[in-house]
Amino acid sequence: MRWLRRVLASAIVPLILVTAAAPSAQALTPRWIRRIDMIVAGHPISVMVGDDGGVWYRHGTAVERPPASNEKLLLSMALFDRLGPGRTFQTRAMALDVDVDGTIADNLWLRGQGDPEVSEPRLARLAQRILDAGIHRIDGRVIGVTGPFQRDWFAPGWKSYFPRDYIALPTALTFRGNVDASGTHISDPERRAAAYLTRRLRELGVRVEGKPGAGTAPPGLSVVATITSQPLRTLVRHMDMRSVNFSAEVLGKALAFDAGDPGSIANAAAAICGYEAAHGVAATCHDSSGLSYANRQTAAGIVRMLWVADRQPWAGTLRMSLPDGGQGTLKGRLAGVRVRAKTGTLDNASALSGWVWSDAADTWIEFSLLTSGMNEYAAKDLEDRIVHVLAVNARDPAP
Repeated sequence: MRWLRRVLASAIVPLILVTAAAPSAQALTPRWIRRIDMIVAGHPISVMVGDDGGVWYRHGTAVERPPASNEKLLLSMALFDRLGPGRTFQTRAMALDVDVDGTIADNLWLRGQGDPEVSEPRLARLAQRILDAGIHRIDGRVIGVTGPFQRDWFAPGWKSYFPRDYIALPTALTFRGNVDASGTHISDPERRAAAYLTRRLRELGVRVEGKPGAGTAPPGLSVVATITSQPLRTLVRHMDMRSVNFSAEVLGKALAFDAGDPGSIANAAAAICGYEAAHGVAATCHDSSGLSYANRQTAAGIVRMLWVADRQPWAGTLRMSLPDGGQGTLKGRLAGVRVRAKTGTLDNASALSGWVWSDAADTWIEFSLLTSGMNEYAAKDLEDRIVHVLAVNARDPAP
């Protein structure tokens, strides 16, 4: 039997050595992943990180959470996809007829297409172009057109005071962000735009008989003069850098209108969710700005849409429209980090999604961080800690 014991012992010893040498599952996990696991442990946060369609890290990625202003990131994609980064919006002075002597016997109509940045200097330029077109007299009045967008000003999931404090009335014809000199949101931007244009025309020597007003335009109008917005890429950059709710809802209505639907907040939201659905991502959308607490997105869905964007010719334009570390809505955050990301903030909800440059992988990687049920400042601290780890240490964990 002694020989049998020797044979058994010789078989067991290598097995013990192999077992002892085998690394634990934790030891096989990259250190950067273990660090993020420690950061997110016990917190209501969803994290998705990946590159070129491959998932590098996931935590709670299927949990639906309010995206807050990350909805603007998805709106930006839908806008570029349908309209293109170079699209512009015209603000037109129109009339039924112009006499040979430069007289408009009826009204001059001022009609917008969804430029959210119409201002006094722009309308002053339009007044000069009306004069240059040979107009010297308007027997009627200047009237701001109240269409073609619907003039709705609320969405499911908005708090009752949002129209007063956080979002001005989104209209097709805008004027000074649809606020007055004191910053109060106004309900008659079309009339105020007409009033300013009237004043400028009179200063140029054009006789305008009637008082400015607002109303529905008649059919059969012809263009007298036009001003053009900045290209969509610039409007989107202004919107995303400062997270401008007003611009988001105006441009959302323009998106819906271009698709052949009435330009409303609900139709704009449907267009965003429809764009996601076309790429296999399910979501719940009620507005374009992300103010709605009833909106729902997942971190996995947002990253998948970033992957879709990466395959488009406008991918670089979209990335550069987002704040860099220490810039725009990231002011005071992630300074020195090479990141392009959209922030989002509601009461007890926060979001940060976009691209961060990984030094370890030497490439841009996509990420989405969504929290709900957490204090804003605690959530943003988690976001910043995770992005710092990604920027320095993240690399593809696949062998």
